[in-house]
Amino acid sequence: MILKIFQSESANIGECLSNLGEYSRRELLGTPGKIEKSKISLNFGAFMNVTIALDIDESQPAEKGLITAYASARNKRDALKKLQDALNKQIKSPMEIVDFEIGTYTTPVTRRTYAVGIIVYNIPLHEVELSKLSIKERRKILAKALELFNYNPKVLNISEVARTFGVSRDSIYYDIEQILKERRLRSG
Repeated sequence: MILKIFQSESANIGECLSNLGEYSRRELLGTPGKIEKSKISLNFGAFMNVTIALDIDESQPAEKGLITAYASARNKRDALKKLQDALNKQIKSPMEIVDFEIGTYTTPVTRRTYAVGIIVYNIPLHEVELSKLSIKERRKILAKALELFNYNPKVLNISEVARTFGVSRDSIYYDIEQILKERRLRSG
């Protein structure tokens, strides 16, 4: 599991959400895994501040991201209706919504209401061909399996694991050896 935190602040709502979306796209593109949990914080005032924390399980493949939108109107109900329409246009099947947050803010002078929405999602990837994984990806999956079994390689059927990944038994033995060696060095 890894934690990713994104933050954006601006006097302009559109700029704040645009910066957040751009930064999160760059960061999430290079991060393997599936978002398991998230926490979204929207703060309004002279500046809009958005902070998002994501808990990502690196062992589960998924496309992931954020959907952001905002709308304004003379009253809260109309602003929320416009926001709902804007968000629904961006939600596509087979997205799995992990979390969402909606907030509103009415400006003191113009009395205009802004509604802001953020959605955190995963898109499940199709079946992964295990024989086409890189060594690093294969070891990440093996490491997770070993972690689940308290790092006891004897519980694994090495022949079946090798066949599943399309490699030799020697490759799997070497992978396990390297995983256990890295674990010893980390806990050192």
